[in-house]
Amino acid sequence: MRLAALCLVTLAGSLFPAPGSADTAQTPRQETTVPAKHADWTRLLKAYVKMGSDGITRFDYGRLAASEKDRAALDAYIARFAAMDLSAKTDANFATWANLYNAVTVRYIVERYPVKSIKDGYFTGGPWKDVKVDAGGQLVSLDDIEHKILRKTWGTPQVHYSINCASYSCPNLPPRAWEAATLDKDLAAAARAYISQARGVTVTSKGLVLSSIYDWFQADFGGSKDAVIAHLLKYAEPELAEKIRANPKIVRYRYDWSLNDAAKLKKG
Repeated sequence: MRLAALCLVTLAGSLFPAPGSADTAQTPRQETTVPAKHADWTRLLKAYVKMGSDGITRFDYGRLAASEKDRAALDAYIARFAAMDLSAKTDANFATWANLYNAVTVRYIVERYPVKSIKDGYFTGGPWKDVKVDAGGQLVSLDDIEHKILRKTWGTPQVHYSINCASYSCPNLPPRAWEAATLDKDLAAAARAYISQARGVTVTSKGLVLSSIYDWFQADFGGSKDAVIAHLLKYAEPELAEKIRANPKIVRYRYDWSLNDAAKLKKG
């Protein structure tokens, strides 16, 4: 994967329409803004992300909900990207969109806390089409950021390790913001961490129980079960890789939508 593409491209579709007409193709343009630094988001992550003894991170939503100062800081961070040109296919913009997705998700939970799951209040599905934010000169939903921007533009399975849906079975919310300079290294580390956890891969006597992410987005991981296995082996630690090779049959998928709430660590 090479996220650090040197050419500038525009996002397709209605997210970044050409000025004056949605039917007129937009010509490539130079970025007119310096890519945002994410120090403010890193500060919040360091303050509220808690690592459990199981290697899974949780977020202290309750404590953030009680801090007027830090909620204002979160709002200010998110607002920073409203008019910024984020259409170029660069590592900096990948990092920005992933950070923005995570920050907006955290804000959504904090505004409704306490909740048991991000899906609370929904009979089916969840809030991803409903939660919207001004970013890149457009009003976009969490669903848009994930599927129409990150997945469509970058087309890499690493997208799924970069965004966090505030749920136990989601890949870890990192304790610091994604940054262009370390993006490839950090995404690879995130993939290794998730695959090494039972919520990512569990080896049983009958075969493998995998996160539903590898079922829902199989196309992103190569388009077949064999390709998914190859992806897992790329990041699995040697002992786990040996067990996967011994019985690479996928027998089941699972996903736990319970909130990744740090309050659970305190009770434990």
